[in-house]
Amino acid sequence: MTETKNTMSPLFTKENYKWMIIGAIIIALGFFLMSGGKSSDPNVFDYKEVYGTTRITIAPILIVIGLAIEIFAIFKKK
Repeated sequence: MTETKNTMSPLFTKENYKWMIIGAIIIALGFFLMSGGKSSDPNVFDYKEVYGTTRITIAPILIVIGLAIEIFAIFKKK
């Protein structure tokens, strides 16, 4: 009987993992910017601090870009 070896190549390469890490860092940065800082007075509601451009616009854009990079990293071939 003839023996055949089934060798499977890894699903992701080193470059795929590099892109995945870059995407994860960008997503984490987006969530960090969305969380913001602490308020100087917790009893006062600061509209500009909660609904600032960084939290409402920049952070979600970074998260979507990070997710797009993750999708790119998963589908990237050699």
